[in-house]
Amino acid sequence: MPIRRRAAALALATALLTAAPLALSPTDRAAAATSAASLRFTDIPGSDGVVLKGNVYEPGDGAIRHPLLVLPSSWSLNDLEYLAQAKRFAEAGYVVVSYTPRGFWGSGGRIEVAGPPDTADLSRVIDWALAHTSADPDRIGLAGISYGAGISLLGSAADPRIKAVAALSGWADLADSLFSDETQHLQSAGVLAVAGYLTGRPGSELQEELTSFFGSDYANEPKLRAWAAERSAATYLDRINANGPAVMLANAWGDSIFPPNQLTSFYEKLTVPKRLELRPGDHATAEATGLAGLPNDVWTDTRAWLDHYLKGVDNGIDRALPVHLLPQLQDGYEDYPSWAAVAGSHATLGLGGRDWLGTGSLQPGSDTGWHTTVATGVDSGADGGIVFLSNLAEQFLKLPPTVSVPLLPRPVAAVWQSDPYGSAQRIRGAVRVHLGVTPTAERGSLIAYLYDVDALGVGRLVGHAPYTFLDRTPGQAFTADFRLQATAYDVPAGHRLALVVDTVDPLYITHNPAFAGLTFGSPAGDPSWISVPLR
Repeated sequence: MPIRRRAAALALATALLTAAPLALSPTDRAAAATSAASLRFTDIPGSDGVVLKGNVYEPGDGAIRHPLLVLPSSWSLNDLEYLAQAKRFAEAGYVVVSYTPRGFWGSGGRIEVAGPPDTADLSRVIDWALAHTSADPDRIGLAGISYGAGISLLGSAADPRIKAVAALSGWADLADSLFSDETQHLQSAGVLAVAGYLTGRPGSELQEELTSFFGSDYANEPKLRAWAAERSAATYLDRINANGPAVMLANAWGDSIFPPNQLTSFYEKLTVPKRLELRPGDHATAEATGLAGLPNDVWTDTRAWLDHYLKGVDNGIDRALPVHLLPQLQDGYEDYPSWAAVAGSHATLGLGGRDWLGTGSLQPGSDTGWHTTVATGVDSGADGGIVFLSNLAEQFLKLPPTVSVPLLPRPVAAVWQSDPYGSAQRIRGAVRVHLGVTPTAERGSLIAYLYDVDALGVGRLVGHAPYTFLDRTPGQAFTADFRLQATAYDVPAGHRLALVVDTVDPLYITHNPAFAGLTFGSPAGDPSWISVPLR
């Protein structure tokens, strides 16, 4: 207990030092000046007799009832995570309850990965807050980052008392997040697994699924997907729509743990008041500075969202265009009425045969009858970067992963390149790849990358995605049809687009046998192409 108290005191001191008064509105500063919010640490009874560690920030203004904001902590973090933000919300008139989900740090139980015990715990936390604080039962909101976001979304499906949710760097489809197109996301899942074992106590079911995941046990895939579906808000979409909470979703374009495609699909199907925000960065990096009390766009919009739907503040966020995007490598936001409206048109570019330098064409129309073969299992140098580090460099330094496209080794990488564009190409959305493939083995993987290439041949990564095929007949052609992760990226005039396909990326577990090969082609009856969504 003394260690916990000292850690809490240190975190509180940091929050007090970094929470700049100028970041508060005049009304909030006046409220803070007349009555300071109070903080206390407490044990909260969860479901099944589990005790959760938590803290409560409560306004000192003497009001009988305040809107309630519950903040489940992120994976491997504890209830100290949100102190700076909790203080600001409390000074603005909220009762704020933060807690450590079961299985982590001092909370009891085992890690259930947002399973039914976690959603039951969330409802118990709300029950406790209504009984032990000045929380208003008619004004209950949830917010959280990463694991806290996932639990919050799932909680809004299970508990109709919840009126508003802000899910930051969360997931809607857990299987698609960690296992897209049959390809395991090695680095991101590895980070989660290691962090979970270091800071918590994984349950037996989680341990079994991790063994299957990292062991590429495809025979166990239906069980793994069912386990993930039970922990995915997309599974309970009808319940969320029926309960009617106002839902704000905010993620990063380069989120290597919960990529944007699974979230945009979920967003489009929501019928409740909703908002979608996407920015440069990686998992939880867009909102991270706000945890230190620094000015932060994500937390500013979160506050506006909750103020409107829990306090009735007429701040205009309900009338603003709901899709709010910050393109990569830029500083100005764009707003759209829906995700479907982000792309005004699609340019279809056919993949053509290679020239004497080994580079294929990427042009409107189709070119058929050609083929090119790459050896598998060798890294060409094109890759999606390193989890967290690469997208942090893009977010703060505007330095995405780069390659020299002319120097990519053609024996292990297929390359198609467009002519220089006479005007900027504003890519908005998910690029679709439609590629003819003939394998030499029944199972294999490929990774597609789209680059913005300048006059010197330096390619800046626009987007990428892996694709794994199973149970194919060696020597028999098939079509790989998949989407790169969504993005917003402007290709400058004078630059080219390049599509690169290879078979190895450190971010993923790939499944190419030794000495295998992949032949790419464009048959007359089904040409190969990419479809580029444009603003």
